Parts: sequence; structure tokens; C-alpha cells
Amino acid sequence: MTNKLPELNVGVVGHIDHGKTTLLSQLTGKFTDTHSEELKRGITIKLGYADMTIYKDGNNYNINKKGTAQRYVSFIDAPGHEMLMATMLSGAATMDAAILVIAANEGIKPQTQEHFMALQAKKIKNIIVVQNKIDLVTKEQALENYKLIKEFLKGSLSEDAPIIPISAQQGINIDKILEELCKLEIPKRDDTTEPIFLVARSFDINKPGSLILNLKGGVLGGILKKGKLKVGDEIEIKPGLNIKKANQQTYETLTTKILSLHKGKDSVKEVSPGVSISIETELDPFLTKTDSLTGCLVSIKGKLPEISHSIKLKTNLFDKVLGTAEHQEVEPLKTKEMLMLSVNTTITVGTIEKVSEKELELSLNIPIVALKGDNVGIARNIDGHWRLIGFGEII
Repeated sequence: MTNKLPELNVGVVGHIDHGKTTLLSQLTGKFTDTHSEELKRGITIKLGYADMTIYKDGNNYNINKKGTAQRYVSFIDAPGHEMLMATMLSGAATMDAAILVIAANEGIKPQTQEHFMALQAKKIKNIIVVQNKIDLVTKEQALENYKLIKEFLKGSLSEDAPIIPISAQQGINIDKILEELCKLEIPKRDDTTEPIFLVARSFDINKPGSLILNLKGGVLGGILKKGKLKVGDEIEIKPGLNIKKANQQTYETLTTKILSLHKGKDSVKEVSPGVSISIETELDPFLTKTDSLTGCLVSIKGKLPEISHSIKLKTNLFDKVLGTAEHQEVEPLKTKEMLMLSVNTTITVGTIEKVSEKELELSLNIPIVALKGDNVGIARNIDGHWRLIGFGEII
């Protein structure tokens, strides 16, 4: 059973078409691009999820249940397309570690740098670099590319990250990645304080035409950041439901009960912080369909703070904008400027009301549940694209 194993949430990040989704299907045997729109366009739009148990047989690591189970890993496949940076950032909020995929034939691209900075901004230092598509280059090119990657990592939190040459298409060296995943440090989990669950997806899992008797309640997918949740708990979901009344947007907190908890394919009675889980609730599935509650926080009823329409941040801006080829300087922030903020799995846009050297006050278009000390990704609109320019902490 997966419960006793060390658990790890691992993001798979990198530039579009460098082979993230192919790598994931090799690692887990599951293809994460399940939305029809994604299959048509051939890119990952929403966060994909897959999980697996890694086994060790002698010195060989595998997912085929050979040998003894080592650890349970839940993967988050983050989109690499630049327009989807916001989704990538909200995914980073749920990661303990990351696999950064760099194609040997293309090298380090603007999105590779931007994703890497996002991991740094979210303080994720457990990184495995995968040098993919090794079958498409000569040995000399591969070595040259390896040196560039080493140079790229220099001076970062992940300076000593392992770099593994692989071919995801051919399934070469996949076992080496499994081995490195088993060496990663498991973060300390806090399961004694009030629970905080980050909603990364929400679904209606009922098939069209299901009988009313057989209907399942709305499902929330995501990560339990701290505390414990168990079947039968009365929970609240904030900001909750977005309602338009007389041209005003208001939010209504939802309260409901946990009917069942799932970790991968297993149904469990109680969950502690660890891999991604899904919660079946008593909510009408209409309320949870098509990710409508993504970005909400969940806790025991009455325990979440009120929603905030403004926010104060301690900021840390980068020197340069990394998502573009020309790496322009990050200009100082100005009052009345609009910024995109990613807080946990929520994305909101705020207008700067006050700015000092290290502090910002913003009024928010979409309210959030602000928890002191939470990390916030800060992006600015540059030539029509949101670009990561720094990060902050809620004060």
C-alpha cells in the first residue's frame, strides 16, 4: 500500500516541445494530455497529473512492481508554452521538487530560463535536470550542451543538480531518473496545524446520462499543504463561488462535507500532506465542473481567514526579464501599474496602490485568501505577455 512510503510531488517543467509529456508517459505509463483541446493542439494547457510507485530490484529502479517499493511520486506536468506561465506558477506552488527538461538539440530556451526562475522564486531547490533527445545529436554536441547546462545552473539554488542524458522517445536512461528521484530529500511535513488544501483542479466526474441515484458529488483535486483531512470532515472552500449580482462580482464561501478521499487509485480514510489527492464532496457537481473552483483554499469549517481584496507584499525583483530572447532590464514598479500575481494555486491581477523600495500594496481584481508568509510570483505585462519579474511574500 502506498501510504507508508515516503511521498514526493514532482513538477515536470521546461520549454514547449522539449519532451516533458513523452518523458512522463515513459516514467508513469500514463499520458497526461487528456483534454481533447490539448490533443488537437499537441501542447499541455492545464496541469496534468500522474502518479506511480518506484521499486528497487537489486541496483535497478523500475515501476513494474519488481523488488521493494521505495517511494510514491505524484507528477505535475506544467505547460511550457509562454502564454501559460500563470498555470506553470500555480503548479509550482504544489511541488516539492522538479525535473527540468532541456532538449539537447535545442538547448536552453527563454522558457527554460523562465521556468527555472519560477522554481527559484518558489524556493524549489530539489531539481533533476534531464538532457532529453540525446539520440538526435552527436556526442560532441551533447557534451557542449551539457557544459552550457552546467554554466546555466551556476550560482543558483540548484547548482549541483544532477544532469541525466536521456532519450524519452527511446526509453533510454529512464531508470537513472527513477534512481535520482529516490535520492531526493523528502520535505518536512506539518500535519499538526489546521489543514490547508490547495485546489489545483475541480471536476464533475459523472458520465452524461448517469442515473440520479448513482451521481457522485463534486470533486476537488490538489495538494494538502499542511494538517490532516478525513472522510466526514465539514469543510469550507474560499473564495468559493463567483456570483454576479447587479453587475457586482461577489464571492460566496461554500461549505460541504468530505464523502471520500483518493490518492492515485487508492481510496483512503484520512490524508496527511504529501502527494496530490482528490476529495469527493457533497457539492452539486455543477459547481465543480471545468475547474471552476481552481485556486480556492479548503480548510475545516470556520478556520480560513476572510477573503482579501487588497494585499501587502515584501518584494524581491529580478534584474532581467527572462521569458524573452533579449533579456531586458526589469524596470521599477510604478503606482497604478497592473501586475499578475500567483498565490498558491490562485492567479489574480492587482493594481499597485503604494510602492516603496521593498514593499508593495495592491488592490486585487480577484480576491484571494491571503495567508501570512505565503510566496507570490509577480508577473508584468510586457508586449502583450505576462512575464515573471520577481516574487514576494505576503505580510
